[in-house]
Amino acid sequence: MIILVDPGIREGSLGCDEFVNPVARIVERCGHTWKYQHYASMQDHEWTHASGIIICGTALKDNGFLEHLEHFSWLRDCEIPVLGICAGMQVLCMIFGGSIRPGCEIGMTDVKVTSPHSFLPESSPFQAYQLHSHSCLPPPGWERLAESAMCIQAVRDPKRPFFGVMFHPEVRNDRVIEVFLESCNG
Repeated sequence: MIILVDPGIREGSLGCDEFVNPVARIVERCGHTWKYQHYASMQDHEWTHASGIIICGTALKDNGFLEHLEHFSWLRDCEIPVLGICAGMQVLCMIFGGSIRPGCEIGMTDVKVTSPHSFLPESSPFQAYQLHSHSCLPPPGWERLAESAMCIQAVRDPKRPFFGVMFHPEVRNDRVIEVFLESCNG
C-alpha cells in the first residue's frame, strides 16, 4: 500500500482533487493500493504498514503546511521510500535541514538533468509542469539531480530512498511516479 499525504489546507479540499487524485490514478494503474492521509492527522509510525509514501503538491498559495512542519516529524524515523512532489519536496528539504525561498514558476518549463537517476526522464532537458511559489535549497549532503533556469527541480537523499521533485509528474512525466513505485516493491 502507498500512503498519499495531502499537505493541503484542510482534509478533502479542492486541492485533493487537483493534486492527490491524479497521483492516485497513477498508483492504481501501476497495480498498487493506496490510502489517503491528510498531513495533520498522520500518526508516527503509520508508515510501517506501507511500502511507500508520496507527499503530494498543493495549490499555488496553499502553503499553510510550512507553518506546521511538526506534523511531518515522522519522516525522521521513516524507513520506506518517500517521494515529495512540489510541496512534498519543500517538506523534505525543510525537515532535513534545507530551506525554501521565494521562487515562482507556473506552466511548462525546461528541466535539465544534472545527475542522471532512473526516476528522471533520460532526455535532458525535458519539459515539466510547474506550479510553485517557493523553491528549495536541499539539506546538506543531498544530491541535486535536476534544475530549471529558476530553481533546483529534483533532489535525493543519498542515505535513504527519499526523493523530491518541484515539478508535477502527475501532469506530465508520470514515469517519475511509476519508477518510484517500482522502488516500493522491494
